[in-house]
Amino acid sequence: MRGDPPMDEEFATPGNFSYATEYAHDAGRGVREETVRYISKVKGEPRWLLNFRLRALQIFETMPIPPWIPVDLTPLQFDQIRCYLAKNQESKRRWEDVPAEVKATFDRLGIPENERKFLAGVEAQFDSEVAYSNLRRSFAEKGVIFVDSTEGLLQYESVFRQHFGKVVPAADNKFSALNSAVFSGGSFIYIPKGTKLDQPLQAYFRINAEQFGQFERTLIVVDEDAEVTYLEGCTAPRFESSTLHAAVVELVVMPRAKVQYITVQNWSSNVYNLVTKRGIAHESAEIRWIDCNIGSRLTMKYPCVVLAGTHARGEMVSISVAHHGQYQDTGAKMIHRTSHTTSHVTAKSISIGDGIAAYRGFTQAMKGAKNCKNYTRCDALMIHPESVSKTSPTLDVRGDLSRVQHEATVSRVSDEQLFYLRQRGLGEDQAMGLLVNGFLNELLREFPMEYGVELKRLIEMEMEQR
Repeated sequence: MRGDPPMDEEFATPGNFSYATEYAHDAGRGVREETVRYISKVKGEPRWLLNFRLRALQIFETMPIPPWIPVDLTPLQFDQIRCYLAKNQESKRRWEDVPAEVKATFDRLGIPENERKFLAGVEAQFDSEVAYSNLRRSFAEKGVIFVDSTEGLLQYESVFRQHFGKVVPAADNKFSALNSAVFSGGSFIYIPKGTKLDQPLQAYFRINAEQFGQFERTLIVVDEDAEVTYLEGCTAPRFESSTLHAAVVELVVMPRAKVQYITVQNWSSNVYNLVTKRGIAHESAEIRWIDCNIGSRLTMKYPCVVLAGTHARGEMVSISVAHHGQYQDTGAKMIHRTSHTTSHVTAKSISIGDGIAAYRGFTQAMKGAKNCKNYTRCDALMIHPESVSKTSPTLDVRGDLSRVQHEATVSRVSDEQLFYLRQRGLGEDQAMGLLVNGFLNELLREFPMEYGVELKRLIEMEMEQR
């Protein structure tokens, strides 16, 4: 993220570069049974997981695309997408052992620098597989597990299998079924009882190949009274053909444990970003999603917290930026299964040009759940007359004595505001950047300092291209 070297003109946008790569494993094009069997065989998986994949494939093939999806998905061409490309199967523990072109990619994105500065552990995924994985020895000695999903399955099967596919089942939606059939890469994390990591773990997902589908699967299990912060960054170069990113994230947070899951995605405009993220918070547990989405042709992402234990808390902080020709359909889901649970959602969006930014939220207090509290706030800023902002909240309150609130504001940058700032000596781009950063400043403070600085830079670059 930070520490990128000076970029050539053709790579003026961070992340918009790729390297010619030869792959040792290639499942070919299309989503077929042969594809699924190839992936499972190459990864040396047990029979139960192959059966899981094949059932998921059947669900994907029979489940229709939801009619409410706001953008035509025809350009994805599922029969042409490459589902699995990998240079090798095993992630490297030493940076020096990572293949040259892969290392060059992550060097350019600043991964080694961030690892040295403030990370407890880091994982770097290149196309289908994790290329590099490292956890600081002091945390490994405490019993912390941080490996890619394949290693997690093979080495820690009892824990992995107990929770895998339980939070987000294959039949949840068409794209969770697709992920369940062809997933590869992603993280498996286990934090033992009472262990509180004072430094974050980070995973970085990089799409390098054209007309590719990245399907990482992340499972995080945080035991009682434990705490962890997980950082996730994603980029892809710009190609003419469409690229698919369909990840699944499952969080299991035991009593009194806390998880903070931070995502910064800076996709190119050819990416369809269709992600399912959900966590279960048990008694007095806390799940906090902090999410920023920039770029992509279409993003559909609604991180969910299932509040399953009394006094559990869920929070969502969301920033989305929709540029010309982009549709950011983002939001949050808060499911109050039991009494005395609390949730909070704060979402801010920016629409530039004819970009569309939509908030889609769902809050439910289930029957029998009493004294549930939710507060949701959505603020939208539209830069141009043709910019679009939408809000689609759903509130389903069946429990007694519960309180659910939703408020939304929509504003537009006015000529008067720009004129006032320009009279103070600022250029038009500077003035617009100041107004936008002022709009987002409250939420930018929620990100770690290094991420907050990078986000401001990325948003300023988006404004310069308006």
